[in-house]
Amino acid sequence: MSDLLSAAPEGPILVCGGAGYIGSHCVAALQRCGVEVVVLDDLSSGHREAITAPLVEADLKDRGAIRAALDAHAPRAVIHFAAKCYVGESVTDPAKYYLENVHATWNLLEEMRAAGVRDIVFSSSCATYGEPREIPIPDGHPQDPINPYGRTKLHMEHMMSDYSHAYGLRYAALRYFNAAGASLDGSIGEDHEPETHLIPLVLQVALGRREKIKIFGDDYDTRDGTCIRDYIHVIDLADAHLRALKHLQLDRGNLRCHLGTGTGFTVKEIIDAAREITGHPIPAEIVPRREGDPAKLVSGGSRAKDVLGWVPRRGDVRDVIGDAWGFLSKNPDGYRSQ
Repeated sequence: MSDLLSAAPEGPILVCGGAGYIGSHCVAALQRCGVEVVVLDDLSSGHREAITAPLVEADLKDRGAIRAALDAHAPRAVIHFAAKCYVGESVTDPAKYYLENVHATWNLLEEMRAAGVRDIVFSSSCATYGEPREIPIPDGHPQDPINPYGRTKLHMEHMMSDYSHAYGLRYAALRYFNAAGASLDGSIGEDHEPETHLIPLVLQVALGRREKIKIFGDDYDTRDGTCIRDYIHVIDLADAHLRALKHLQLDRGNLRCHLGTGTGFTVKEIIDAAREITGHPIPAEIVPRREGDPAKLVSGGSRAKDVLGWVPRRGDVRDVIGDAWGFLSKNPDGYRSQ
């Protein structure tokens, strides 16, 4: 990707939510390619320590702040990660998700339109698919989300499609499976509060921060009875965003695709791999299933490869866990350790 955006106009990339987990890795990837970056983040869940780019501390619910950032930095494009992302919370407080995700994105699109910024790469989710009708899930799988979080992400995609048709917006909607891992040097990684993702939770047990890991159900129709998920390394996600950005800036059309490895691992397999990598026993307890957990979520299709030339480079789940362990073992309390 050394030629990233070589044919693109001048100006930085504005990364909304760039102090967050995936956003900070995308910022680092852009900087490694010599691309100027400006981060816009309200730091409600992101970390100032995770970025080395200029920071505009602002909230996307504040249109004046968005306008000021666009006026001051004149970005050539936007990458949009800023959103609330807890499924359970979206069920109990959907108003928060429609405000923080949908309304805030409308503000961003309106200010981009006013400023003449045409290109946006959007952090979407496989939650827009809802209950899978087939496994692996193809790129063209119907989108029928089953929770407010997934519905807000789909609304955001619909807005971009409508703005493209009416106003010439160019967009890429990238629907992730399970993001995991950390930078290869362990300098940035996953640090959420509260933490809900399996791999960091398992590694917190290895660190002694948790007594045990809970396995929600062991009676699914899978090879060991536990849920199967597709874990995609955050470095590979960042690479896909850079490729999608170049695709838009070269005016190759809008893009909608998902990002995964096409390989699924069970909860028990993740725990066993973490035990091997960390050298810790990692006690586990079987507890009742969680409502709404599908047995299998694994990506299929080849659109990202065919259109972007994107192939995951760190698709082995042991690489994912090992890199996540590299960050957490150096920073056992996350960014508070730095």
